[in-house]
Amino acid sequence: MSSDLLIKNGTIIDPSQSIEARRDLLIRDGRVAAIDEKIKTGDVEVFDAAGLIVAPGFIDLHVHLREPGFEYKETIETGARAAVAGGFTSVCCMPNTKPVNDNSSVTSFIIEQSRTAGLANVYPIGAITQGSKGEQLAEIGEMKTAGIVAVSDDGKPVCDAGLMRRAMEYSRDFNLPVVDHCEDCCISPGWAMHEGDYSALLGLKGLSSAAEDLHVSRDIQLAEITGTCVHIAHISTARSVGFVREAKKRGVRVTCEVTPHHFTLTDAEVYKRSYDTNTKMAPPLRPRADLEAVIEGLRDGTIDAIATDHAPHHANEKMLEFDCAPNGIIGLETAVSLTLDCLIQRDVITLARMVELLSCNPARIFKLDRGTLKVGSTADVTIFDPQKQIKVDASKFQSKSRNTPFDGWELKGAAVATIVGGRIVWGV
Repeated sequence: MSSDLLIKNGTIIDPSQSIEARRDLLIRDGRVAAIDEKIKTGDVEVFDAAGLIVAPGFIDLHVHLREPGFEYKETIETGARAAVAGGFTSVCCMPNTKPVNDNSSVTSFIIEQSRTAGLANVYPIGAITQGSKGEQLAEIGEMKTAGIVAVSDDGKPVCDAGLMRRAMEYSRDFNLPVVDHCEDCCISPGWAMHEGDYSALLGLKGLSSAAEDLHVSRDIQLAEITGTCVHIAHISTARSVGFVREAKKRGVRVTCEVTPHHFTLTDAEVYKRSYDTNTKMAPPLRPRADLEAVIEGLRDGTIDAIATDHAPHHANEKMLEFDCAPNGIIGLETAVSLTLDCLIQRDVITLARMVELLSCNPARIFKLDRGTLKVGSTADVTIFDPQKQIKVDASKFQSKSRNTPFDGWELKGAAVATIVGGRIVWGV
């Protein structure tokens, strides 16, 4: 049972209501009961948010919780704990589990495990194709009934354009967005990093930006002819950002997300860190020009959301040679601080825009009943301090895994409390 809670003296930023002002917020029975300049009430728990920002709960559209099948990397409980420790009240988990989440049984299992954990809200994403093999459509309707909020084959892009068109048409009938990892797999199979000067210096097989650009262009055209909402996962190239920008002007139903590592790091990191596998991810880190284009996309509204692509791996896996190690890094416990330090402190975006990117827009894209502090809404709240100085210490993470390139970074800004359904589930 959630108790009543009064959050006092904080600055509420809620773009869904055009609120950016010092206000009190009262929560009763797990829902927002009132927002006012001064709220006086009886015997309730009080959280003093003086000097802090109070925002609708942050939502991560792209995480890998690994359960079922890869619990040695992460479980739904440890992933949800990492989420709330990082300021996220909700996460949407990709289907690349074992077995793949391509049926209602796996979907129901994930939802039940998240309820048992009692931490962040966990929304499953179902596979587009059976086993994510790109051959036959999965039972999308059954999974929708069981609780999925989108479909994706995640790191295995649907290469068959005809099959992708049918998937979009089918998903449109169920009002589900289609999420695509955009990579033309035929261009450079077996790649290890971005194709460019640094891949040549390091002797590693590279992946051309064209692999992403071609796939993004294709998906936009398919979205245009089907009328389906397509969401581009972890966009990373200048040309792809441009494609999305122009498509939006034409009214195409396309949205996209970017990860913190793609707006903070470039492919030079692989060279500087001497093959550190914590700089290996998919899509790969790109050159400076792409990073700057991504930042401009965040600034001008082309990019809709910040998502972590939280990808836990066991230390032994990441200790392999660079070209053999798996792609991916964890991100749930660093994303908010990286956004505050690298985007807010450098005046790239405003705090209101940050809340849009991490809360309001993710809720809109996946049609979640979240992303607002309107009276009567579920009381999911993220409280953060833009001035709090932290030093990233991976050894203290709540995630089971430690594969991050940000260990030891000193950052300004951090989440300080996470409230889910009116209940404080994490606070420092």
